[in-house]
Order: sequence, then C-alpha cells, then structure tokens
Amino acid sequence: MRDMLAAGVHFGHQTRYWNPKMAPYIFGSRNKIHIINLEKTVPAFEAALKEIRNLSSRRNKILFVGTKRAAAKVIREQAQRVGMPFVDQRWLGGMLTNYKTIRQSIKRLQDLEEQAADGTLEMLTKKEALQKRRLMSKLERSLGGIKDMGGLPDAIFVVDVMREHIAVSEANKLGIPVFGVVDTNSVPDGVDWVIPGNDDAIRAIRLYVTAVADAIAEGAANAEGDVRPGEFVEVETEAEEPVAEAPAQAVAEDAAHAEAPADSAASADSAASADSTASADAASEGAAPAEVPEDNAAAAASGDDTDETVKE
Repeated sequence: MRDMLAAGVHFGHQTRYWNPKMAPYIFGSRNKIHIINLEKTVPAFEAALKEIRNLSSRRNKILFVGTKRAAAKVIREQAQRVGMPFVDQRWLGGMLTNYKTIRQSIKRLQDLEEQAADGTLEMLTKKEALQKRRLMSKLERSLGGIKDMGGLPDAIFVVDVMREHIAVSEANKLGIPVFGVVDTNSVPDGVDWVIPGNDDAIRAIRLYVTAVADAIAEGAANAEGDVRPGEFVEVETEAEEPVAEAPAQAVAEDAAHAEAPADSAASADSAASADSTASADAASEGAAPAEVPEDNAAAAASGDDTDETVKE
C-alpha cells in the first residue's frame, strides 16, 4: 500500500467526471478530486495477480494492452521481458473478433521480414524496395507486438479500460477474461478483474504493469518446476526396480534353503538304496566264489581223469 501511495494510485479524476458505478471504490474527494479507497484496491489487485499466476503456470498467453502515451513504453518493455504479446499502438478493430484477417496481415509482415533478411529487397528497384519497407514498418507498428502470438490470447490486461473499450468489448464477445485498471471516470462493466486505481500517472502504470509481468514470470517458473518432480520420480522408479526384485530373490533363496533338507533326505535315501544295492551285489559276488571251488574241483577232477587217461 505504501508503494501505491507513493505512486499516486489513490488519485482519481475530477469529481464532475466520475462514473457512479465506481462509487464502491471511492473513499471520498479532496479539492474536487476523487480519492480511491486503497483498502479495496490492494485485495482486488492481489486477487488479479493470483489469477494471472495461475494462467501463466498453465502456459497461457496474456495480451498486454496500453496505447496511451504514458503506458505504451512500459507495456512494450514488460511484455517483451516475459515473452507476452502486446499492443502499444492503436488498437485495430477486429484484432480479436476478426483474427483470421489479422493473421493474413501478420503473415504478410513475416514475409517482408524474410525478404529483408535474405537480401531479396536489395534486388528490387529503389521504388519497389522503398514501398515494401514502408509497408513493413507500418505493419510492424500495428502488429509487431502480436506477430508471435500464434492465436487468440487466453486473457488480456488493459490499462485504461475507457480508452481501450473496443478491446474490452471484443474480449467479452469471445469470452476472454479481462484484467483492467479502472479509474473513477471509467465503466467497470465487462471487466472480470477490476483493479481500481489511477490510470494516468506514469509511476502508477509502471507499478501495475511491472507487478503483472512479475506474476507472469513467477507462474512460468512454477510451470517449469512442475516438470522436474515428474522426471525425478521416473529416476526414483528406475532406481527402485532392483530393490523391488531383491525380496523375490530372497524368497527364492529361502525356498532353496527350505528345499535343501528334502534334497539331502533324497540324497540320503538314494545313497542308502545305493549302499543296499551294492551290498546285495557284494553278497551275490561273495556267494559266487563259494561255487567256484566246486567248478574248479570238477575241472581238477576232470583234469586228473584226463591226465590219467593220457598216462594210460
């Protein structure tokens, strides 16, 4: 509020030029000059800035409009600082409601700029080149601020809604929200976010426009910050994948340990059966030698008989 007092935001117009619809925002009068109630201005301005931050955080376009001499320079500077479209010269009728035609003029301006950049104009005669440069300069003054807008804006911010009533009317027809600085001589109708205050003092205008540009920058920074947590979460997810697999491996190892006694029992059983089989084989082999002497005896007997026969 101190900054507003220092900038003269509380000074309205002469009492004879007042608009009765602005009565709720007027504190009183002094020396036939209405005094705006800053206790109404501060919360209204803060609410407007909050909404502007929300719009900017969703990457919406906000068109700055201020064609009066006191506002044109700061409107252009602050809009360019935050990368927003602006109108600092005369508002062309149909700039919003007849944007299709305006887009053709913007395309013409861009073509002329390309010709000037690649040296095409240098190949023309002096007269033709001069005509095209004059046309390019005229289009730049009228449309240079919106040539990169790429479509209708999502909202407009207006300094002096009485002077820019055509812009406010076109925005209302298209349902585009309007943020406007409204003085005591202006009509607040059609302005969605009324900012009651002085719209003539250069310091006051600079305060409004700079605050709006700062709010847009903050919203854009928040929009960029919203992407980083998502990327960080993806990194965490990739890092957590091995951790998620560890319990499964532990379960598999536990299962292997649990199966180990059964395997050892099976091994013991197989070993026991093998031992019993070996014992049986050994027993059978042990029985065989008991029979061998009989065969050998028979063979020996037959051998003796043979020898006896040979001897005979």
